[in-house]
Amino acid sequence: MSRLLNLFAVAVFAAIFFGLVAGYGERQTLSPLAIHYLTQVPADLGAPNVVTGILITLRGFDTLGEVAVLFMVAASVGVLLAGKPDDRRPGQEGKADQARRPSELVRNGAEVVLPLIFLFGAYVIMHGHLSAGGGFQGGAIVASGVMLFMLAYPDGRVHHGFLSITESLAGVVYVSIGILGIILAGGFLDSHILPRGEFGAFVSAGAIPIISALLGIKVGAELSVIIDRFRS
Repeated sequence: MSRLLNLFAVAVFAAIFFGLVAGYGERQTLSPLAIHYLTQVPADLGAPNVVTGILITLRGFDTLGEVAVLFMVAASVGVLLAGKPDDRRPGQEGKADQARRPSELVRNGAEVVLPLIFLFGAYVIMHGHLSAGGGFQGGAIVASGVMLFMLAYPDGRVHHGFLSITESLAGVVYVSIGILGIILAGGFLDSHILPRGEFGAFVSAGAIPIISALLGIKVGAELSVIIDRFRS
């Protein structure tokens, strides 16, 4: 009976899903709200990447909340997994470590790919105001490089103290810039505290590149600590 109910539920959800897919149509014209942001963000903030301009300046409090949630996740994972007793029996450590030893392909591939991953992450962070990407995306790319490092070098250690200090300093500077926006401009994280500069140039869009870099550092450090906590 329960199996029939499950199949019926699956069939209902499948019918709803296919109905939504069949009825979906790509929007051919921009909505008035989209036109407003696509015109006002480059003109007001000087950022070609409209999404980054909205995330960092127009909804700065939301971005601060997202960063705070990520920080709480990292702290919670650290509390839950730190000091977890090793339940392996004596004599099994060597076998387990041997089983986790990466292959030569992974090691050699990591030596080639790791510098490119970190370089790409830094590029995405620093050019978030000009092209697709930004602090969150770049930080996630850097953390993926850290995860590959852990897979290729299981004995390698990630310095939690350094990452914690770096993440904390980035957070303090981030909030300080946000407060400067309240004092010197129109609100929290207002990028007008610095000149807009030439549209499309690397040094432009006010304080958006600095805020994006701080977000990238903070997200990359927090995600790296979370990944390493699960490894340990």
